[in-house]
Amino acid sequence: MSGWGEEAPARRIVVSGRVQGVGFRFSTRYTAERLGITGWVRNLPDGRVEVHLQGEARAMGEMVDWLRWGPAGAEVTSLEEAPATAEPGLEGFIVRR
Repeated sequence: MSGWGEEAPARRIVVSGRVQGVGFRFSTRYTAERLGITGWVRNLPDGRVEVHLQGEARAMGEMVDWLRWGPAGAEVTSLEEAPATAEPGLEGFIVRR
């Protein structure tokens, strides 16, 4: 399981592979909401998906583990993880266009 401690309240994840046109963003929102994570997800013009996560470290670790596979129909080939700046006032989990 992924874990990075409480010092990183937000993470930016970029997911590569067959991740657009397979329900990846909406499945990501569902999974994040189930885990109590706030943030957003969006498609990138180059075919990747970008995810911003904020929440408890253990829940974010579970979310990153899920992102390594994604929903049925997705084929994740790589994940890029980096610390991110928390977005104050962010509520819920948003699918951005």
